[in-house]
Amino acid sequence: MPNLKGVPCQIEATGEAIPGIYDLLKKISDKTFEAKISKPEVAVSGRSETYSNVVCCFCGCVCDDLEVSVENGKIKSVKNGCAISMAKLLNYDRERAYKPMVRKNGKLVETSLEEALNEAAKILAEAKYPLIYGWSSTSNEAMRHGVYLAELTGGVVDNTSVSCHGPTILGTQQAGVVKATLGQIRNRADLIVYWGCNPVYAHPRHTVRYSAMAKGRFVKGRKERKIVVVDVRPTPTSKIADMFIQVKQGMDYELITALRMAVKDHTIEAPTVAGVPREKILELADMFRSARFGVIFLGMGLTMTSGKGRNLEEAIKLVQDLNEWTKFVLLAMRGHYNVTGTNEVIVWLTGYPYAVDFMLGYPRHNPGITTATDVLIRGDVDAALIVASDPASHFPRKAVEHLAKIPTIVIDPRWSPTASLADVFIPTRYVGIECEGVVYRMDGVPLRAKKLVDPPPEILSDEEVLGKLVEKVEALKLGR
Repeated sequence: MPNLKGVPCQIEATGEAIPGIYDLLKKISDKTFEAKISKPEVAVSGRSETYSNVVCCFCGCVCDDLEVSVENGKIKSVKNGCAISMAKLLNYDRERAYKPMVRKNGKLVETSLEEALNEAAKILAEAKYPLIYGWSSTSNEAMRHGVYLAELTGGVVDNTSVSCHGPTILGTQQAGVVKATLGQIRNRADLIVYWGCNPVYAHPRHTVRYSAMAKGRFVKGRKERKIVVVDVRPTPTSKIADMFIQVKQGMDYELITALRMAVKDHTIEAPTVAGVPREKILELADMFRSARFGVIFLGMGLTMTSGKGRNLEEAIKLVQDLNEWTKFVLLAMRGHYNVTGTNEVIVWLTGYPYAVDFMLGYPRHNPGITTATDVLIRGDVDAALIVASDPASHFPRKAVEHLAKIPTIVIDPRWSPTASLADVFIPTRYVGIECEGVVYRMDGVPLRAKKLVDPPPEILSDEEVLGKLVEKVEALKLGR
C-alpha cells in the first residue's frame, strides 16, 4: 500500500490546461470511453410518504435518524442529514446508466441483462485468476455472493480497505483492540482525541451526533468534555479542540511511543519528540490518565503514513496501557458506509478481513501480495469484477493500466471512469434508497437500510444481479 499521506513532492505551476479524468485515461488505454446512455421514460408515481429513522448510506457514521419526504416517487426533502447526505439523497439519480452494456467492436453498447450476465459469466469462468474488488458501498447480502465467486473462480477478493484502513486491521491482528460503540462514547466519553482525521469535513455529523458536541446521558455536552486533535497541520477540526498537537510528518509512531513512556512514568530524555515538546507530551499523558472515559478516533493520517500497521499496533498498546488507569477505547474513522460490514462478512466466511486469495482452493491472506493494488501492478490477474467502487479514479497508474488491459466487469448504480473501462457494465439499485440491505456502522453495529423509492424499470439490486451471475458461473464451471 502506498504512503498516500506521506509522499514528498514539489508543486510547480504550469501553463497547461487541467486534464479531466478521461484525458488521463486516454494516456493509458486505447479503449473508447464514450458510451451512448439512454434514459427510459419512467411513469410518475402518485405515492407520497414521509419516512422517519432513515439510515444514511454515505459515510461510516451511518446516521439512522434522517427524515425523508417522498413525493410522486421522488425524494423531495431530507431532514437531520449533513450536507453530503442531503446531496446524495436529493441527487442520487444523476450520472447513472439505466441499461446493461457490453463492449462490441471496441465500443460500449446497450444490451439486455441476460446477454450482459452471460458475457460476465464467460469472462469469470474462463479467467485463471480474477480480481473481485469493491463492496464497501453495497450490502452484506451482496458481499456473500462476492466471496463465493472468488472461491468458485479461484480468484482474489478484496475491498476498499486496501487503500484506507487496511493497516488498522493489521494492527488489530497483532495487538487486539479495546473498542466501544458510538452510543457508549456519546454517553460516557469526557476526553475525545482525533488523531490523523478531520471529521468536520469527512464525517460532518460525527462531532454533533456521536462525540465532541453530542449530549450524552452522563456527559451532557461540549462543556463537560476535553477535545484533543493530533495532526500534521491545523484543520477545521482542530479549531474546536482544547489542545492541538502538531506532529511531524511520518513520525506518529515516535509520538505514540513517547506517550506510552509518559503514561508508564518512564523518563523521556529528548527535549522534543516528533516535533512536540516533552512538556506537552507529559501534559497530554496526564490528561489521558485523568479522564473518566477516553476515546481515540484515528484516521488515514495514521494509517497511510510511515509505519502503517505498526502505528496502529502502538496506538492500541497505548490504549491498553491507559486501561490500567481508567477506561479508554479506540475506534477507526471508517469512510464508506459499509466498509466495516464488508470486512465483517469476509471474516465470517473466510477467517480473514480483506485481500483473500483462493488460488489454491482455500483462503489465504497476505497483504502486500494478495491486495488488489499489488495483483494489478504486478499483472497477476487476468480478469476483474468491480462492484460498487471506482478504482480507475483512485488506484495508482500502473494498477489502472493493467485494469484497462484485462476483461473487466463493473456492477454499480452510477456511471464512473471505471465503468467506461469496462467490457461489461450492469447498473444496479442504490442500497438505502432503491432497495433494502444490512450495513455496518464504523463501530460494528449492524443497521438495516430502508427502501425509499422505486428503482428505474428492469434495474435489480446488487444482491440479485450477483445471485444470477453466480448461477451462470456455476453452470459454466461445474456443469450445474
